Amino acid sequence: MTVLLHLCCGPCTIFPLTALRDQGFSVQGYFFNPNIHPFREFRQRLTTLEDLAQRMALPVEYHREYGLREYLRRVVLHEEGRCPICYELRLEATAKKARDLGAEAFSTTLLYSRYQRHETIRALGEKLAAQYGVHFLYEDFRVGWQEGIDTSIEMGLYRQPYCGCIYSEQERYDKKFRKGKGTEG
Repeated sequence: MTVLLHLCCGPCTIFPLTALRDQGFSVQGYFFNPNIHPFREFRQRLTTLEDLAQRMALPVEYHREYGLREYLRRVVLHEEGRCPICYELRLEATAKKARDLGAEAFSTTLLYSRYQRHETIRALGEKLAAQYGVHFLYEDFRVGWQEGIDTSIEMGLYRQPYCGCIYSEQERYDKKFRKGKGTEG
């Protein structure tokens, strides 16, 4: 089966790619992440993913346009519910791309993260699968969390300290958010 795997970044790609290949899937990557801020972070993640893709012989289709404006148009005034909006934005683009490429299924490296809402991602993936006629492959890749981290460190890959969005960056670095006085998304 051919799977189009949405890729959020290089380090989060390692374990899901390995797991899918070990199961006999043919995997192609798709980088579409309009949520990433600032621009330098977007470029760093893109460059790191290109390096990983070359090392792991992963064909990747890259959406190289910096999409912050599109992302903000969707989430502004909906900051408390931004994560599901962001998931849907990226998963819908992946489902469309999978359909257009003739892939039999699509999935996402977001399912590798212990910090993402798996049930929300799964529900959105299944909804989009029905809408676009491409199977959503759900797999809980969190079982390989530490393995992926260790491998990315061994490879010397850039490892980002937040999900990528401007709100997450503030929550990571703003002391008032770290102390629980801010709002979470």
